[in-house]
Amino acid sequence: MATLGSGVALGSGEYFMDVFIGTPPKHFSLILDTGSDLNWIQCVPCHDCFEQNGPLYDPIDSTSFKNISCSDPRCQLISSPDPPLPCKDHNQSCPYFYWYGDSSNTTGDFALETFTVNLTSPSVENVMIGCGHWNRGLFHGAAGLLGLGRGPLSFASQLQSLYGHSFSYCLVDRNSDTNEDKDLLSHPELNFTSLVSGKENLVDTFYYVQIKSIMVGGEVLNIPEETWNVSADGAGGTIVDSGTTLSYFSEPAYQTIRDAFLRKVKGYPVIDSVPVLDPCYNVSGVDNLVLPEFGILFADGAAWNFPVENYFIWLQPGEVVCLAILGTPRSALSIIGNYQQQNFHILYDTKRSRLGYAPMNCADV
Repeated sequence: MATLGSGVALGSGEYFMDVFIGTPPKHFSLILDTGSDLNWIQCVPCHDCFEQNGPLYDPIDSTSFKNISCSDPRCQLISSPDPPLPCKDHNQSCPYFYWYGDSSNTTGDFALETFTVNLTSPSVENVMIGCGHWNRGLFHGAAGLLGLGRGPLSFASQLQSLYGHSFSYCLVDRNSDTNEDKDLLSHPELNFTSLVSGKENLVDTFYYVQIKSIMVGGEVLNIPEETWNVSADGAGGTIVDSGTTLSYFSEPAYQTIRDAFLRKVKGYPVIDSVPVLDPCYNVSGVDNLVLPEFGILFADGAAWNFPVENYFIWLQPGEVVCLAILGTPRSALSIIGNYQQQNFHILYDTKRSRLGYAPMNCADV
């Protein structure tokens, strides 16, 4: 069990997880990301780093920090910098480069370190971690990132022998401070959909789900089912990602969803001046705001229905609301982001290859 918190107060759209790293253990807040594998932290000396809340991690202060050498087989699990930095001898530390879809990246030395999820649980030794000396991107306020993807580098994969093949989280609404885990399987509204797996064209890291259709205001939208499929070359498909803020749907799905809201939202003037988000509405003076329902229907028959605050965003409280969904090009990846996951307890069960979700006031958990 670990504490999660919204990063809004630090100017971030991500969710942070509190962990203790090193010996003696020191507290750091890492971005929780189910869409990537590498665990990494900003390290001294930091040659090109973003602003973080609290001091940088210094490997000299930890007796459990160990560099992974170029000759270690684990060095083959990580991408080398581009252009490559060739290892001059077997004892040289393993250099790494890790890149994200928004062009954020981290470069440094691949290493082993001790993690403590909370101070009442046993420490986990020899966790593979990136010691980042050059880090760029949208990580503001965090000390680094905790990868929870399906690949061998992720925190979830490395801890399977200790904690099994599943984990869960419950994301508070963006203006709350903290939340923790609790027993989920007895929740009366817990639903499951299958995780897509076993196909050679899938990216190892991602948690794919198979969408069949989208519902807006009770209407099943006319979106060709092949829109949601992964292509033979591995493009497309839909993933659930705690490290992406808003949700993205590939064309023609996004345009169809947008048009449906434009048809069904009545009585509120459209605002065209808001960048990126569309549509937006002037709801100034409206006491009882009524917006169409939104839900996802999966190919295995499961349905995920969302409260309005998970797919509309209030830019100016009481005045402007915008659809919190964006578009990506045809055949691109669709993403169910963390904004849409607010106040759901979400279970990733890799052993049974399923995703569970249940509505919950996460601040009370």
